[in-house]
Amino acid sequence: MPDKSIKLLTYNVHSCIGSDRKLDPGRIASVIAEAGADIVALQEVDVSRRRTGGVDQAHAIASLLRMQAHFHPALSIAEEQYGDAIITALPTGAVKAGPLPSIGEQRGALSVEIMLGDRKLLVVNTHLGLRGRERIRQMTTLLNTGWLRGTTDEPLPSILCGDFNAIPSSATYRLAARSLKDAQLTGTTAPRATFPARYPLMRLDHIFVTDDLIVKRADVLENRLTRVASDHLPLLAEIDFA
Repeated sequence: MPDKSIKLLTYNVHSCIGSDRKLDPGRIASVIAEAGADIVALQEVDVSRRRTGGVDQAHAIASLLRMQAHFHPALSIAEEQYGDAIITALPTGAVKAGPLPSIGEQRGALSVEIMLGDRKLLVVNTHLGLRGRERIRQMTTLLNTGWLRGTTDEPLPSILCGDFNAIPSSATYRLAARSLKDAQLTGTTAPRATFPARYPLMRLDHIFVTDDLIVKRADVLENRLTRVASDHLPLLAEIDFA
């Protein structure tokens, strides 16, 4: 178990296909291992899809890291699945997964309660849609229902993260920022873009936390490996209980 603060990484892995068009889940696992993340939220994960060799990418990455994977398919076509995963070696409790209101491609969210000694942390991972109106409905759902504060009567310290497909000037981002803190704005360094990986121009990937959590630092990981492993850069935050 980590001392007190935990490192959480959110990463759109683009089906483990890099900007060099190579399919390599091992590269994604290397990025995560190098970051030293305790909890990993992944988007665009393929499970049993022909296009990526039928591999269960969530479990392949988790086993390379000696972690456990929770996976939620936002899309299922016969045996083929595509969606979001939360990977950690920490003990986990209640898991909730389900669809979000979608206009285009079906989107979903996955939440996992994570045990840190005698404390509980709720991590919600999502990948929002491509249309502005759709994203607002999806974010409203995540903020207003049993998603963000968990299923218990006592609200849990919570993290909402993922690929929001939303830049900070968007209505979707502003909706989240009304009640949550953006991890990239809490430190002394200027926030950095996460997409596209080779020449990052847009801040689409976010980590938001509730007021009962402290962000010690947040970094977009940009190096030779991350620029090629996916089309998004990973975002890492070190988080503590207030």
